[in-house]
Amino acid sequence: MVATRYKTAFQLYPYAKVAAQDNAPLRHPVVIVGGGPIGLALALDLGLKGTPALVLDDHDGAGLGSKAICFAKRTLDITNRLGASQAMVDKGVVWNVGKVFHADHKVFDFNLQPEAGHRNPAFINLQQPYFEKYLVDAIHAAQADGAPIEIRGRNCATALENHGTYSTLTVDTPDGPYQLEADYLIACDGARSPLRDMMGLTFDGRVFEDNFLIADVHMKADFPTERWFWFEPPFKGAGQSALLHKQPDDIWRIDFQLGWDIDREKELDPARIRARVDAMLSSQAGHVPEYELEWTSIYTFQCRRMAKFRHGNVIFAGDSAHQVSPFGARGANSGVQDADNLAWKLDLVLKGLADDSLLDTYATEREHGADENILNSSRATDFMTPKSDVSKTFRNAVLELANKHAFARPLVNSGRLSVPCNYCGFPLFGEDVLAGPDATAPGMPCADAPHRDGFILDHLGGDFTILAIGCDAKEVAAHGLTARVVTADAPSPELVKRYLGDTPQAVYLIRPDQHIVARWPAFNADAIAAALKTAIGKA
Repeated sequence: MVATRYKTAFQLYPYAKVAAQDNAPLRHPVVIVGGGPIGLALALDLGLKGTPALVLDDHDGAGLGSKAICFAKRTLDITNRLGASQAMVDKGVVWNVGKVFHADHKVFDFNLQPEAGHRNPAFINLQQPYFEKYLVDAIHAAQADGAPIEIRGRNCATALENHGTYSTLTVDTPDGPYQLEADYLIACDGARSPLRDMMGLTFDGRVFEDNFLIADVHMKADFPTERWFWFEPPFKGAGQSALLHKQPDDIWRIDFQLGWDIDREKELDPARIRARVDAMLSSQAGHVPEYELEWTSIYTFQCRRMAKFRHGNVIFAGDSAHQVSPFGARGANSGVQDADNLAWKLDLVLKGLADDSLLDTYATEREHGADENILNSSRATDFMTPKSDVSKTFRNAVLELANKHAFARPLVNSGRLSVPCNYCGFPLFGEDVLAGPDATAPGMPCADAPHRDGFILDHLGGDFTILAIGCDAKEVAAHGLTARVVTADAPSPELVKRYLGDTPQAVYLIRPDQHIVARWPAFNADAIAAALKTAIGKA
């Protein structure tokens, strides 16, 4: 992505010289390079578990511009566990409904969360700087309670020497360079990852021959808080597709498809951008309201990933490990799931409760997640921008059918919106001897539901948990771990539907990242102990 400018929206961690800059290199258990959403979420999760985390960021806060704006329910469920989601939801624009248009008529609309009984909506729209700010606010609150988290702004990693069991980083600052050491080095430094380049690692994939213009527009408008997407939009200059989203602070995100062979400098001319925006607003509102261009950027669709996310004690997460096109909101949301998966495993390894090999399962599980996102993103791009007359004829026929027949609507692909990744069938998951709903089978993330004047996810926390529904259970200690108990003696109808189905009772073992390890029709301490062993890779 080529942005027109970079400025700091929030100065969250201003530079301050630390004593370590004048001393011999200090060793840290975990050093995270990159203070974006993924690096901050990982540091917060580790710190809340009592594991020290140092974040190095080459800026001193969140950059100007919306960048990622669509944060999915799964992300909000994770940040709720970390103590950061309420501010996000309060500030964000909540939406569940999207509409798909073809030319000048609506094809259909959809609701991403038709059922009640969830704390969080299907999506919020929130500018990435706010998302980062609320994570930093939660980090400050955790620090006040003793969480061992440190963020160093304007600390830029410039050189890496890997020694196998630890790494040495050279870090540049306004007061000159210094060095530090890391038992585990986590690269959350973005799609152009300097750490990846320092290690000479590849970032392979596909570049799609198309360009898209982002325009963040400040205006007051009466459009509903929905996701509007057009195939072959009726307004001039939009290309083959366009997208309209509302953000907080009367900011609207507008995307236009520009095509492949373009003059980027010419297309970023504010007068040319305004002509496109004017045409859209006039077409949809009947007039052009007053507005200001807040931020503009041109991006090219790319779907890439590293061959391996783990390289010894250096681990890659977020855009440094994988990149997808923004349609579908699978970038930042997937990256937060990376942090969610990695934090508890790093914590157990550093505390000596699991072998270092547990970190290999981070790579296998999240490489699977990246492949899933790349597949969906590639299919969306091919549907949105047909590469032949035959493909375009098929696409338009699908849109025509979808306007009249529900069976065709799942074939319409304007970006398969981010959904939670599941790890069904992967090695860390145990037995399933419960004839329960597929949505809560081993490997799936826990579904939310009302429970005890709140929601079930509020009670699961960030440790191993036994969820006993309609039956008794006791804590189980095994392999240095203790799985605590959460009971539901009078489960809500939603909890029954999502966890019991037609069974009268159930017991679930749940990982710290709230993925289900195993489930049974009754409490069995020996079976739970065995499943705990499986969950940390000791089976």
